[in-house]
Amino acid sequence: MGLGWKNSKKVTGRTPGYLPYTTDNIKHAGWCIKKGIKIPVSPNWEGPGYEWKLEININGKIHFDPAVYEGKEALIKMYEYYKYYYDKYNK
Repeated sequence: MGLGWKNSKKVTGRTPGYLPYTTDNIKHAGWCIKKGIKIPVSPNWEGPGYEWKLEININGKIHFDPAVYEGKEALIKMYEYYKYYYDKYNK
């Protein structure tokens, strides 16, 4: 008996995978986050483990993309949204 990793429960979760980001991706996302625009990727808990939704949070007002994406598609779409809002408001 004792405390330690052998006695702990296995932690499981979902991940959309990994998508290498570009310099532009970081520029768009960083600018948006500083302006209060956040677009997290979250699991679609009603569906299978590979489905993801996008939440669009603009200064506390939350909207959801009605589409459901698989893994890397969700990450690609997230960066597309960041670019869209960067282009729309960075004038």
